[in-house]
Amino acid sequence: MLERAYIEITNVCNLFCSFCPKTRREASFMSVEDFTLYARKLRAYTDCFCLHVMGEPLLHSRLDAILSVCDVLRARVILTTNGTMLRERGDILLAHPSVYKVQISLHSFEANGASSSGSYFTDCFDFARRSSERGIITVLRLWNIDGREEGYNDKNDEILKRLRDTFSGFWAPNKRGYCIREKLYLEYDERFVWPAPDGKILSESGRCHAIGKQIAVLCDGTVVPCCLDREGVIRLGDLKRDDVDTVLSCPRAKAMTKGFEESGAFSEVLCKTCGYADRFRR
Repeated sequence: MLERAYIEITNVCNLFCSFCPKTRREASFMSVEDFTLYARKLRAYTDCFCLHVMGEPLLHSRLDAILSVCDVLRARVILTTNGTMLRERGDILLAHPSVYKVQISLHSFEANGASSSGSYFTDCFDFARRSSERGIITVLRLWNIDGREEGYNDKNDEILKRLRDTFSGFWAPNKRGYCIREKLYLEYDERFVWPAPDGKILSESGRCHAIGKQIAVLCDGTVVPCCLDREGVIRLGDLKRDDVDTVLSCPRAKAMTKGFEESGAFSEVLCKTCGYADRFRR
């Protein structure tokens, strides 16, 4: 069993965040038919679908139909959004029982030159209030704290003040940030170095949740070991023709798993350049 599967319903985004490396792949939106095929194959291995790798999922014109598939399959959906389309599309998320968690990346505000108006926060916070009241776990994320690379976080105090003005009262601290109220959280994390085949080698060994706990399916059906393989470098199979067992048992997947679980040595160059893996060594 997997803890989750990432399904990239689109690699298209409406922002150009400074922390995001984007992708060189052709701009694409996954069809509802393909999504249904992939979701049915994956459902036997996990009940949790994360509808993102690259791209902004709220841009997908058939999002309502995709979530309806998840409703039928009794899947739990986790969706990460930059928040810019919550006013227009947020009600779609609230209408589906499969939506379990919504993560709103508030750090996209500063990462676009802080060009967003106050309406951006109004829309994000209004949705956060409504979704958490519906019982959906809602996480407001500031993943821009200094790490290996300097974060874009000069506006964090401004964002925090807006949050305090909107959600007054006691905020309960936790290991990631705060519980603002029931089902509503503020979460901090470091800016991390995205892996790249030509990137700087950061470590030759380490642990990771890839394959053992998660896999990802890109827009074209390519299966990769994790949500950070934005170009499909570590291709494990094609879910249009392969079943999940075939993907998980292929030689490349087995070599990666052996490295993570036994020797600790990374079998893939891409893994050696991954800054996100730092947290598994702590």
